[in-house]
Amino acid sequence: MVNMTLSISEELHQKMKQFNEIKWSEVARRAIEQRVYDLEIMDKIASKTKLTQRDALELAQKIKKSATQRFLEAE
Repeated sequence: MVNMTLSISEELHQKMKQFNEIKWSEVARRAIEQRVYDLEIMDKIASKTKLTQRDALELAQKIKKSATQRFLEAE
């Protein structure tokens, strides 16, 4: 297994120390594994799409606009 070093703020480190029963390296490892898995899934989906980059950007803008509108209406 490979070792990896992470830098965190002193403030975060102090907060983490309050929960010394947590294996923080395991939390980080699982978060990294999940992110890699998510990216692999997105790559598989993207490799099968026929959308152009412009289409994808337009779709993203529509989604953001719709999500923002729903958020504002919920307030």
